[in-house]
Amino acid sequence: MMNKENVCFDSDGLKLKGQLFFPGRTHYPVLCLCHGMPRGGTADPNDRGYAGLAERFAEEGFLTVVFNFRGAGESEGNFDILGWTEDLKAVLKYIYTMNKTDTKNISLMGFSAGAAVSIYVAAQDKRITSVISCACPDTSRLAKNREFAQKVVDDYRKMGVIKDANFPHSLQSWMQGFDEVYSGKWIDRLAPRPVLLIHGDQDDVVSPTSAFNLYKQAGEPKDLLIIKGAGHRLRISEEAMSYALGWLKSHRIRD
Repeated sequence: MMNKENVCFDSDGLKLKGQLFFPGRTHYPVLCLCHGMPRGGTADPNDRGYAGLAERFAEEGFLTVVFNFRGAGESEGNFDILGWTEDLKAVLKYIYTMNKTDTKNISLMGFSAGAAVSIYVAAQDKRITSVISCACPDTSRLAKNREFAQKVVDDYRKMGVIKDANFPHSLQSWMQGFDEVYSGKWIDRLAPRPVLLIHGDQDDVVSPTSAFNLYKQAGEPKDLLIIKGAGHRLRISEEAMSYALGWLKSHRIRD
């Protein structure tokens, strides 16, 4: 039987809302899911979101963690990409201390901006044993285009993803965070831990060129899956998630 537990993570004094999904009471390999940048519009009532995906991986034997980065969902704070890296570190700190955790098997699966954050954090935390990167950008317009960055800030303020009127204190520093996190220099630091890059060939948000660039820069072992006909939202791609599940199982470190 699968169990679900609501959790609250502390990151820089901010409360981040999350959930744990796990089947039973023994030690499990861990999968932490990292969402992408918040989207506007009306949610699909038939889409169970990351919780639905977490349940699927938990049913296959993984202690699966989902949470909202600062500014997103019910989590506190303002959207900031460098802040997101601190959020993931805080979640991992919590995971490492859980008695249910198999610390030899800690995997990250990130989507879009969450994939960039996953690579960045895994490059610095050698305890992470594998990374799956879905629709990851290797660069960001938010790092280079001030007008576009200001528009995103204004839009996110209206959406409530940026809550404080005086945030960001410096637009330039906020933009520099994207240049730091999205830099392709981080992916080669994952080796010799395995990395899987997944991208849709019809992605109209992040060009598939990013996947090829990151694959070229990554060290071994590495795998690349380009899915024909798939767009940006790989979370809802059965082919992508089935492949990711099989890949995780095959790369699990066993006693």
